[in-house]
Amino acid sequence: MHILSVVLQIILGLGFLMFGFMKFGSKQMVEGFNHYGYSSWFRVFTGIVEVVSAILVIAGIWYEALAAWGSVIILITMIGAIMTHIKINDNVKQMGMPIMLFILGLVVFLINYDALI
Repeated sequence: MHILSVVLQIILGLGFLMFGFMKFGSKQMVEGFNHYGYSSWFRVFTGIVEVVSAILVIAGIWYEALAAWGSVIILITMIGAIMTHIKINDNVKQMGMPIMLFILGLVVFLINYDALI
């Protein structure tokens, strides 16, 4: 199971680093957050949260408790993303990425949960 967790942590970590940094000024993200009805400060805050969660998940390769905490932040963030898509009446296809990231984050959490105990 450790190899599965490491692979998922790398995928999640790199993905959240990319999406987190994009939130600091990507035209696509600026337009997206405007479309969702969120302000610029919330876009930047979300980017910071995503970068922090990515760092925790990647560091969790060596310290499993960090992977568990990082994945909790990812789960909360993805619940917010899914709720945003529901709020603006997006279809399930448009919710695909947040749902997939939620599932991957949940698997990483479940694999590393024992490190919290």
